[in-house]
Amino acid sequence: LVFRAIFILVGASLLHHFEWLAYGFGAFLAYSGLKLLWMGDADEKPDLSQNHVVRFMRRFFPICQDFDEDHFTSFDRGRRILTPLAVVLAVVETTDVIFAVDSIPAVFGITTNSFVVFTSNVFAIMGLRSLYFVLVRAIGYFRYLKPAMALVLVVIGVKMLAAHWLKQWLGDSLRHWSLGLVGALLLVGMGASVIAGYLDRHKHPKE
Repeated sequence: LVFRAIFILVGASLLHHFEWLAYGFGAFLAYSGLKLLWMGDADEKPDLSQNHVVRFMRRFFPICQDFDEDHFTSFDRGRRILTPLAVVLAVVETTDVIFAVDSIPAVFGITTNSFVVFTSNVFAIMGLRSLYFVLVRAIGYFRYLKPAMALVLVVIGVKMLAAHWLKQWLGDSLRHWSLGLVGALLLVGMGASVIAGYLDRHKHPKE
């Protein structure tokens, strides 16, 4: 929350003083969406030993090999050392901060109101993270949700790049059109996943 607040305040201030940065945010989001769309197999297990956070912690902190129940630190020959659980926490929280690099510019593509941007991130962190554990077993069922999310990033990025011309064409309704398109993409992605799953079950019924 602290890091996201910093990102949002800095981003809002930069956009206020340098409006042309919106084009940079838009290009970054469009690139991120296209990269996600054409990314390889996401099911490949990453080599965590090569993770930059893991390598940094191994280099500068003593870490034991085994977990010590639910403790982040333990003792070895009288000195305090970190447990693997502390490394896991560092990796998870660092990843959460990295996610903000995409999510915050995406919200700025909808509104530049810092209060709305920050509170939406608060609800995302507090609510969606808990919801993830409910949906984690079903997420593989929504096979087309990933390309839908990628297209959402592309749409928001293109909207930021072409905002000047789109506002002349659509006027104040631009925000409604962009939100409607985002919602439609997500619904189509989820609907297509449900239909594909239904067809698979009838094509290959369990014996």
